[in-house]
Amino acid sequence: MAPSEGVERILRRAAPHELVDKVRDVLSRHYGATSVTLLMADYALARLQPVTARAADAAESVPVHGSAPGRAFGAQEAHVVTLGNEVTVHLPVSVRGDRHAVLSAAFPADVYGPGILGDLQEVADALAHELVVADRDTDLFLRARRAARLTLAAEIQWQLLPGRSCSRPEYDLGGQLEPAYAIFGDCFDWSESSEDLVLTVNNGMGEGIDAALLTHLTVSALRNARRAGLTLADQAALADQAVYGQHRGDQYLAMLLLRFCLDTGEVEVIDAGSPRIWRLRDGVVEAVELEAQLPLGMFEDTVYASQRLRVLPGDRLFFLSDGVYDAVSPAGEPYGLRALIRALMSTRLLPPSQVPQAVLKELAAHRGDLDASDDALVVCLDWHGRDGREPGGA
Repeated sequence: MAPSEGVERILRRAAPHELVDKVRDVLSRHYGATSVTLLMADYALARLQPVTARAADAAESVPVHGSAPGRAFGAQEAHVVTLGNEVTVHLPVSVRGDRHAVLSAAFPADVYGPGILGDLQEVADALAHELVVADRDTDLFLRARRAARLTLAAEIQWQLLPGRSCSRPEYDLGGQLEPAYAIFGDCFDWSESSEDLVLTVNNGMGEGIDAALLTHLTVSALRNARRAGLTLADQAALADQAVYGQHRGDQYLAMLLLRFCLDTGEVEVIDAGSPRIWRLRDGVVEAVELEAQLPLGMFEDTVYASQRLRVLPGDRLFFLSDGVYDAVSPAGEPYGLRALIRALMSTRLLPPSQVPQAVLKELAAHRGDLDASDDALVVCLDWHGRDGREPGGA
């Protein structure tokens, strides 16, 4: 059997809730697996939780850091563990760089051979694509991602996200929101075409449902304008009108809108009272200074103007909401510029998919036992460019 064809066909024909059972059947019949488990990454990217017919049991989950399945999840490559007469293979389950889960399969040592590792990864890859489709029709996998109950505001926010990481030849991208189970209004969105990458990052205003609904309205208005083929400035204007028309200036949203040209690295930017951008280039972290414009929805018929900057192959960009740089310690000490730069530098060897969580972990250590007073959002973008060509100019 060719996994790239046979497994895909089997999974396409399966009901969404049967996907794990179908994979278990394939791996047992064709490869001799004695047990198969699918572990979904939770919203905080802290634990891997088994997919079962009932709600995930925290006692059955394993930590992302310090576990064998977590090693496969973090490294995004198969991890093989031999213990006595049993071999367990942990396989990343990801789609275009967006990490979803780990597929763990156990085999008798006399049955498993390294030659089947490629086939097993193809099975995991086929499963990953079907999981994305299955979420439209079942709550099974979304339930498995929950280590705790989400607030209603958090439920709205997570459903808005395009994913939490994305890898293409021109760039790698990762983002994370905290507190994962009780976020309010911070959000990010992205969309790519053959010519460009459009990225939006926002600071939410307010708390609870009001903040989540405000963000939902704004992101939906921006998507509507983007899908109509409007320019970046017109996208901002349309979203501005939608928010003002609903709230008459009583609520508004700070947002950063960016359009990256994949050919040249030229970036069109609108800073609408935005989150901040930091750039790591040649080992130096520095703030990217932009001309701030009015937040979306603050006044009627605001006109937005684009600015230009350029990214070079090897650049790393960080997008941070004020929940990061305004955080304080139990002693009242602000997080501060020095601590922020230290956190950004300390993650320079990590892939963008892991950077946001690492930065937020350092932020949590700074806060100590204090509850977060605001959402915190980190998005990290590594720019590679096309064919490694550096565009002219700086």
